[in-house]
Amino acid sequence: MNLNELSPDFSLKDQNGKAHSLSEYKGKWVLLYFYPRDFTPGCTTEACGIRDNFDEYKKKGIVVLGVSSDSVESHKKFAAKHELPFTLLSDENKKVIKMYGVEKEKNIFGKKVMGVSRTSYLINPKGEIAKIYKNVKPPIHASQVLEDVSKF
Repeated sequence: MNLNELSPDFSLKDQNGKAHSLSEYKGKWVLLYFYPRDFTPGCTTEACGIRDNFDEYKKKGIVVLGVSSDSVESHKKFAAKHELPFTLLSDENKKVIKMYGVEKEKNIFGKKVMGVSRTSYLINPKGEIAKIYKNVKPPIHASQVLEDVSKF
């Protein structure tokens, strides 16, 4: 994916089993954020940071879609435990994760495994990629996005 490129459409189920397509959000800003796993420290920090700034996201008209390969049921528990007011999408077969190029080789305890690289795409109302955040820093990501939307 590259800047100013149209963001590819997809359809995935959310934490309640409802299907969402990216195209249904055309005309709005979308933060499409990919994260490794529910309930891990970095992913929890990132999600809670967005939650804590969610009123500002709503004021700026930003739709938040979090994506990981966790199940719908895992997302439901994660969203409930942390009172997340936004959509978490389940990509268990990693189709969208691969489409957006965020699956990377990682070294975990000396073992090489494929996993999701913490990456976000800020998509403008025309459906184009306005900004790509690679190697997201969970504690500051939510405020970075708000700052960047204000610049457009």
